[in-house]
Amino acid sequence: MIAQLRGTLIEKTHSEAVVDCGGVGYAVSISLATYEQLPELDGKIQLFTHLIPREDALNLYGFSTTAEREAFLMLTSISGIGPKSALAILSSLTLFELRDYILRNNLLALQKMPGIGKKTAERLIIELRDKVGKLSLSESVDVSFIGAQKLIQQDALAALISLGYNKLVAEKSIKAAASEPGAENITTDQLIKKALRFAAQ
Repeated sequence: MIAQLRGTLIEKTHSEAVVDCGGVGYAVSISLATYEQLPELDGKIQLFTHLIPREDALNLYGFSTTAEREAFLMLTSISGIGPKSALAILSSLTLFELRDYILRNNLLALQKMPGIGKKTAERLIIELRDKVGKLSLSESVDVSFIGAQKLIQQDALAALISLGYNKLVAEKSIKAAASEPGAENITTDQLIKKALRFAAQ
């Protein structure tokens, strides 16, 4: 089992990172939350990983924290939630939000997640209620919205929704645009334009 990778980041997209470890490049599927924590290319990186063997492939999933990996394993233990769905959920919610929704029995919020219907949302609450409270969130970074950027991103989100974009698509596009180099001082208009490009992909 490959539980951790340390090496150099040589490729990255919003769903995959390639890590060079001793001359071997490992392709790792990641969530948007982990993508936002990646260094620039050629930077040193550590990912906590989980390997899922299939008949035709060995699929490696990587996470910026052990807490996110724990959450991934919890999610994939639920009938109806596979690795791709789990990553989609972790891309849409922070770990704090996921824990809060489950502990508060927020069925409606969970049903808004990609691929989650009412029955699966009910299973999430029933089966994970006693587990999510044990997640080590002290090491986890809440990358949703912080400081002044929160207001800018919220304004951009409202703009994309008013243009007819699905809320989840709008949120992902804004997070992706806000994670680009130099985005720390971005204006609302600039963020909207960048997010629209991601939404159109």
